[in-house]
Amino acid sequence: MGPPSREPIGLQLVRTARAVSRAFDDALAEAGGSLPVWLILVSLKSGQHGTQRELAQNVGVEAPTLTHHLRRLESEGLVSRTRDPGNLRVQRVALTPEGEQAFFRMLAAVQDFDRGLRAGMPDRRVAVLEGLLEQLRNNVGGSHD
Repeated sequence: MGPPSREPIGLQLVRTARAVSRAFDDALAEAGGSLPVWLILVSLKSGQHGTQRELAQNVGVEAPTLTHHLRRLESEGLVSRTRDPGNLRVQRVALTPEGEQAFFRMLAAVQDFDRGLRAGMPDRRVAVLEGLLEQLRNNVGGSHD
């Protein structure tokens, strides 16, 4: 039995995902951020995840990893952490004015990057791509994010 006549979709997807991920990381770095920082800032900006526990779940990292990131963001003046007066074991996290500025700077980079990815693709083709990606996630037992 020889090699497959066509490159497997999974391999194509992995290669594409790596290339897009590297380019996205570069775009965020040019805006002064990184993927973990962006995920934290966008989660805080949504206003739905004010505690460290909620934030860790939303960002998809373990609590110690999030704590590491938050310490750095706090030292850079981008977030503040305070104890919840009703439960001192709970820490609330909020964007500072500098964090708001960083969010909007990275948001512009994310939007520019997204426009670049969509370049030359009409909305109907993007909709088809989104459907195909969802189907692939379903086929491997993933969630609907």
